[in-house]
Amino acid sequence: MLYPVEISGRVVQLRESRKEDSAASLCVAGDDRVTRWLSYDSRSEAEAETMISGAMERARLEPRTEYYLAVTADDQFVGFCRLGFNGVKAAKLVYAIAADHWGTDTQRTRLKCLRTTGSAHLGLHRISVAIAPDTNSSIEVAVKLGMQLEGRIRHHAFTNRGWRNSLLCSVLAEEWSQCSMARSSKSNRPLNEL
Repeated sequence: MLYPVEISGRVVQLRESRKEDSAASLCVAGDDRVTRWLSYDSRSEAEAETMISGAMERARLEPRTEYYLAVTADDQFVGFCRLGFNGVKAAKLVYAIAADHWGTDTQRTRLKCLRTTGSAHLGLHRISVAIAPDTNSSIEVAVKLGMQLEGRIRHHAFTNRGWRNSLLCSVLAEEWSQCSMARSSKSNRPLNEL
């Protein structure tokens, strides 16, 4: 079991969640601009505190069932990411970044750190992510990190009083070493049109 996790990238750091992250997490979990793309509605301060304390408790489980990590930039909480184990040597990735940090290198750097952790330290064979079809920047980041489109999941998430589809993407261990910063050659159509 890796505990505590602290991973430093070029732009961001990933670390275990802390109690003081509860209030700061509202910049993500309590912001409608962010939760519009997530699988839950905006959370209250009490709900954010429950979310963070739950992540802290699960971090000490053996065997560990997930890595729910805070994303920081310049020691400031800017988001979270979660690798939740599902299946044999597989994990589902969930992530969110504060709207004020969209369009920066924060997102790509964070996902590169997670991909490296998943392959080198956790021995994962597969990491998947479900992305809202309208989030072009998230789709582009996934493709640049070598993820492949697997398909569309219809009515995957009920959020903000309505059903939302998701695009399912994944990367396999043998593809991690081959990841290029170019678009997949398997499709000329943008992922959000599939």
